[in-house]
Amino acid sequence: MLELRDVSVSYGKHLALENAALKVGKSEIVVILGANGAGKSTLLKAISGISEGRVTGSVSLGGEHLTGLPAHRIVEAGVALVPEGRGVFGELDVIENLLLGAYATRAQDDQQANLDRVMTLFPRLDERRRQQVRTMSGGEQQMVAIGRAMMSSPEILMLDEPSLGLSPLLSKDLFASLKTVRDAGIGILLVEQNAKASLAVADRGYLLENGHIVHGASAKSLAGDPAVQAAYLGGKAKGIAARPATAASAQPAPRPAAGPSPSDIAAAAVASVRSAPRPASDALEKPARPKQAAAPKPAVTPPARPARPSGAQRSAPVSGQVHGIAIGDLVARASETSRTAARSVRAVEAPEPVIRAGHAAPPPRDLPRLDTDSRDRLSQILTEIEEAAARAEAWRPSRRN
Repeated sequence: MLELRDVSVSYGKHLALENAALKVGKSEIVVILGANGAGKSTLLKAISGISEGRVTGSVSLGGEHLTGLPAHRIVEAGVALVPEGRGVFGELDVIENLLLGAYATRAQDDQQANLDRVMTLFPRLDERRRQQVRTMSGGEQQMVAIGRAMMSSPEILMLDEPSLGLSPLLSKDLFASLKTVRDAGIGILLVEQNAKASLAVADRGYLLENGHIVHGASAKSLAGDPAVQAAYLGGKAKGIAARPATAASAQPAPRPAAGPSPSDIAAAAVASVRSAPRPASDALEKPARPKQAAAPKPAVTPPARPARPSGAQRSAPVSGQVHGIAIGDLVARASETSRTAARSVRAVEAPEPVIRAGHAAPPPRDLPRLDTDSRDRLSQILTEIEEAAARAEAWRPSRRN
C-alpha cells in the first residue's frame, strides 16, 4: 500500500502542498480531483522523487520509506509515473519505448511477460511494434507511455492527466484500460480533469484545493455530492438561486468615444511619408559606429568541477536482450535523443544576452533603410488607402421604400 502522511512541498517561500495524507491500496483506483494550480502534479512529483521543491513528510510503500530517495530508487521500489504530456521518445519505435521501461532491476526477469501483458492490454501497439512513436496519434502515444510504465513491474501506477488532448472515444477506451490494469493487481493513483469519467472507474477519491486535501470518500459518494457536482461535474449546487438583474446591470455599457476615421488615419500616414526628407545616395550607406572602449573584465577563477563518477560507480547497464535489442544500448540512444532535443530547444529559444556591469553593450541592430523606389511605392500604397477610405466614408447604402 502507498501511504502519504503530512507531505508538504515548498518552492522557496511558496507552499504548494501542505500536510497531504492519502492511501492507495493494491488493485484500487484512487482519483485526485482539483482545479488547475491546486497542487495535483506537485503531489505526484513529490511521490516519484522528481519535485524541484523541498519535500517534507512521509511517503512509504509497503512499509519502505521513499521520502528523499532518488527517482530511480523509487521506481525500483515499485512506483511508476506516467507524466503529463506522455514524455515518449518520438524517434524510437514502439518496442524500443516499451523496453526502456524494463531498465529497472526489478523488471529484468519479467521483460517478456510484461511485454506480452502490455500488448494484450493495448492491441494497437502490437499491430505497430516497429512504428516510430512520433508518427502515432495522441491516444496511441498515451498507450505507449502507460505501457512503458507497466514494463517496470510497478505496484503503484501514477498517471497525470492521461486523457489530456484525447478525443472522447479514445478517452473512453483509456479509462476502460485502467480498469483492466487494476484487475491485474496494480494500484492506480490518477490525476484527471475529467471528473465524471474518472469517478466512474475509481474506487475512492480525494479533493485537493489550494494545496490541501479537504475531503476523501468513495467515488460513488463523491459523484453524488452536490458540492462536487457543482465544482467538477457541471451541476448546480442546491440552495443557490440565480442573482436577479439590477437596473444598473440591465443598462448597456456606454460606447467609447469615436476615434479618427479611416480617411484621417490614411491622410496622416501619407503626410508623414511625403514630409520625410529623401536620403541622398551616399546617405544610404551604413554610418560607421563609434568604437567603445570595453571595460577590463575582472579576473574570475572558475570553480573546480566535481569529478564525474566512473563507470563502476554508476549503475551498471542492463545486459539482457529482448527481441534482439540490448537494453543498455537502447538507453544510450534514448539519452542521446533527449540531449539532441534539448539542444534544439535551447537553440530556438535562446534568450537575449545579459549585459553585466563592466561589459560593453552589444552594438544595436541596424534597421533596413528604404531606397527611393521603395519610398515611392509606399507613398503610392498609402495614397490608394486614402482614396479607398474616402470612398468608403462617402458611400451610404440606399434605403428601400
